[in-house]
Amino acid sequence: MADPTLVNGQITDAATQTNVKILGESPGQALGTVYQVMAHTVGIGMQNAVAAQQQQTTLSGATATQGINLLFTMDPASAAVSTQNLLTGNALASSLSELSASLASNQQIVKTAQSTPSASSNTIPGAGQPPQQPLQPAG
Repeated sequence: MADPTLVNGQITDAATQTNVKILGESPGQALGTVYQVMAHTVGIGMQNAVAAQQQQTTLSGATATQGINLLFTMDPASAAVSTQNLLTGNALASSLSELSASLASNQQIVKTAQSTPSASSNTIPGAGQPPQQPLQPAG
């Protein structure tokens, strides 16, 4: 029990035990509060990410719609002139055109080679040739 005072000893013991209990529980309470704040912060971050994705989707749809409307309302003759002006004098466009032509000719060569029958009627390599001499073991 506590030292004799004007206050009853049981009361001072109860107050002391309460203070010790509070000091013992405070680290757990503080850590619990930190965890709650962290979980709340992560939740808000996820809500912000979802909202940003929704806004981006809305913006993408509006942009695609505007682009398609522009394509449908454009005069074909002016589109052809614009495309021609864009591609003339452009080194990248010229290179792509040359590569496309080369690829087309190579594809035609491969098609021709695949459709042309081979010179021999045998399709098995080495068929119709004399057998090779077996290797002799070294002496």
